[in-house]
Amino acid sequence: MSLEYAPKGLLGVLTPQANTTAEIEFNALMPPGFASLVARMTSALPDLEGRLMEYFERLDQSIAQFANAPLTAVAVACTGSSYLMGAQREDTLFETLSLERGVPVTSAGLSVVQACQTLGAHRIAVLSPYSDSLTAASVAYWQARGLEVVEVVRIGSDTTSFHPIYSIQASATLQALHAVQTDQAQAIICLGTGLPSLGTILSNPVHRSAPVFSCMLALAWNALRLAQQQTADATRLRDFIAGSDWQASFRARFPAPPG
Repeated sequence: MSLEYAPKGLLGVLTPQANTTAEIEFNALMPPGFASLVARMTSALPDLEGRLMEYFERLDQSIAQFANAPLTAVAVACTGSSYLMGAQREDTLFETLSLERGVPVTSAGLSVVQACQTLGAHRIAVLSPYSDSLTAASVAYWQARGLEVVEVVRIGSDTTSFHPIYSIQASATLQALHAVQTDQAQAIICLGTGLPSLGTILSNPVHRSAPVFSCMLALAWNALRLAQQQTADATRLRDFIAGSDWQASFRARFPAPPG
């Protein structure tokens, strides 16, 4: 069956309840013929880390919001939950969900790992918008996935805003990228699905000889790949990072700032 607005594939996207970036960037990354449906992961818990854990603990209920929509893959746009759940439990959860749904279900964390493996990147630098504790959990997660974190650049956030990550401006992402000092990284990753990143990636797809990508870019690339049952290919991924499929449509909606 072909859908009118998604003849090549319809992807389900789950985002944290107040995330103001993930679905916009995911849609911007969709090539012609693909579309997405978005649902929210919700939690009434007062603390961020508690909410992150509950998002994954209730993931089957969140996916159920899509009912019988003919999805070709499900993309879970939250990295913090992966850090706190840990690699082993995450693997089990997503394998189970994929079997139950009958389509691939993947997370932003798993997609970043897949992207690094595809690029042959074992040493990474990360741009972190997180708190001290979540940054530490992030580093531990990447290390458990076989990645060596050679540099962490922190991105300052406004703790008085509605959310310390979702309120970060794209200019802060670019500033953090320019602050990377290491030449040892084989990839530079903008962490957090709520961090505006696509403009920075378009203007700097490579920095210090390392490809630059974000959790959202990795998630969109991996979900599209899984939906089409494609093998992971480094050349296609590098082209995707460079904006071959999405630069024109993204810049039409979000022009580059002058200068």
